[in-house]
Amino acid sequence: METTLVENLPQVTAVGVIIKAVIILAVISAIAGFGTFVERKVLAFMQRRLGPMHVGPYGLLQIAADGIKLFTKEDIIPQNANKLIFMIAPVITAATAFIALSSVPVFPDFIIPEFIPLLGGTFVPSIASDLNIGILFVLGMMAAGLYGPLLAGMSQANKWGIIGAARTAVQFLSYEVVTGLSILAPIMLVGSLSFVDFNNYQAAGIGSWMVWQQPVAFVLFLIAGFAETNRTPFDLLEHEAEVVSGYATEYSGMRWGMFFIGEYANMITISVIAAIVFLGGYDPEATLGWLTIILKIGFFFFLMLWVRAAWPHVRPDQLMWLCWKVLMPLAVVNILITAIVVMV
Repeated sequence: METTLVENLPQVTAVGVIIKAVIILAVISAIAGFGTFVERKVLAFMQRRLGPMHVGPYGLLQIAADGIKLFTKEDIIPQNANKLIFMIAPVITAATAFIALSSVPVFPDFIIPEFIPLLGGTFVPSIASDLNIGILFVLGMMAAGLYGPLLAGMSQANKWGIIGAARTAVQFLSYEVVTGLSILAPIMLVGSLSFVDFNNYQAAGIGSWMVWQQPVAFVLFLIAGFAETNRTPFDLLEHEAEVVSGYATEYSGMRWGMFFIGEYANMITISVIAAIVFLGGYDPEATLGWLTIILKIGFFFFLMLWVRAAWPHVRPDQLMWLCWKVLMPLAVVNILITAIVVMV
């Protein structure tokens, strides 16, 4: 199946891809920072309080204040830590999160105006790397990101960090399986691993959305997505009431900040995947097509904040019970039923 977004588009050049990569880094980093402000405001609203209000109008400059604080904080490395691994671990988390975004549609195609020196006329694609195995690549990169918290916890010579690292291995590895199995059934229906093919499959309108054909897969993917992004009620890696800050206990400054930039970038990635695979994606030829997917992504992002305000934490044994005794069997049964339907 053809996987170009729009027919007769200009040729994608290396310069256009580089520009797209820079846009993704800059914009998603800014959105991740703004996401912390939105989260604090949403939680405050749901808890009948104001949230950040004192820095700037309506507290909007709190983002800048937090950024300055992170950049100016002392970068402490524990005496008995494995210094190289301790320093690399946050980079792994942030880097894999942004690399995963390279294969999902982020902002529409556009051509840089001719009057801009050097870059005028350059075509910038919506996907930095339009792979025919885009879904597999994104899930693989997000899985590689688990090495960040794992190595961080193991390298810092701190008992809370070790416990956080152990929880990382148990939680992420378990729910990676659920994520893959949940999305396998939609892949069987579409017959492709390309995000563009998923988008084209649902192009007929809201009635063709995958969520109506695969409601079980949709729910499983959402639950596994919460675990993958370390969000409440599955934030056992750094549950303050149990393990201080878990794998991030000894981190400070920008190294601490990089973990959470990666977390918010992964939240955006999960939201994009859910919007494209299950909720119809976008119409690349319509002006409002990209507005609709932004609203869908915003809905999933808000849902993660809403769940944090409404749900309590679960215990590690409850998390594993849910994974292996409930979600895993449901995912396998859903795949079998889908296979029978496809064959018949």
